[in-house]
Amino acid sequence: MTNRSLRVFDAQATADLLPFADLARAIAAASIECADHAIDAPERQVVPLAHGAGVLLSMPATAADIAIHKLVNVVPANPGRGLPTIHGIVAAYDGKTGRELFVLDGPTVTARRTAAVSMLGLNTFCAMPPKRIALIGTGKQASGHVQAIAAMFPGIDLCIVGRTVEKAAAFIEAHPYLPLVFRAVESVPDGVDAVLTATTSQDPVYHHPAAAGRLVIGVGAFKADSAEIAADTVLASQIYVDDPAGAHHEAGDLILAGADWSRVKSLAHALANGVDATRPILFKTVGCAAWDLAAARCALTHME
Repeated sequence: MTNRSLRVFDAQATADLLPFADLARAIAAASIECADHAIDAPERQVVPLAHGAGVLLSMPATAADIAIHKLVNVVPANPGRGLPTIHGIVAAYDGKTGRELFVLDGPTVTARRTAAVSMLGLNTFCAMPPKRIALIGTGKQASGHVQAIAAMFPGIDLCIVGRTVEKAAAFIEAHPYLPLVFRAVESVPDGVDAVLTATTSQDPVYHHPAAAGRLVIGVGAFKADSAEIAADTVLASQIYVDDPAGAHHEAGDLILAGADWSRVKSLAHALANGVDATRPILFKTVGCAAWDLAAARCALTHME
């Protein structure tokens, strides 16, 4: 019997524990550990909810110091009920004893670590710190990325591409006071250093030819039958992925393009060996529980 109470952090408290720069560093370390098999993060389990309402996603990960289990429910009909589409938690445990440590808000962890992986990509694959970025998307993933960009690359030009210029302008208005030079544009302009796609589109939204000096980061597509980036662009790029195992099943951009998996390299490989910035680079992210474990580590270091 114990009187110790389990600390449970809501969305805002979870966000406060996960500053983007620290989170990106934690994910970089976790990426190397995954490559060295020091983190065990099996593929996520998908269990249908009753009556076809949605799915429950189970994502555990373990390391010597800490273990986590993320449980997330995705219910597409929830917005009609006035509820978020996604609910869930990330439970953290001591790696040696299995003792429960704390609980974080699952959607917040997912949003912030997803954006942090993209920021790590910008730091890893751009030859120089980016000065101008194009972000395709005006939804929740895009919102998380805007906050991350503002935190890690303050003052840069950020071009927002929506389905219409009006949607892009409305998105900008919803993010006041961020230290960015926003522009609402119809399409990705010339001269950007990086393009991030963060949409729910099943069909490509980015068709520009692959070009050296312009990093493309694909975030939104997470199913085998969805792609945000045109096949010609994919195949003309040096491809990197955050999670090689998950990418084989979830990176629709690569799967639909018929990418040669023997040419696909990992984020860990880039961190350890550097990259050839003279070639066009595509960084495709699908996420994995190891990044949630990295988030739990980051949160632990920021707790009082």
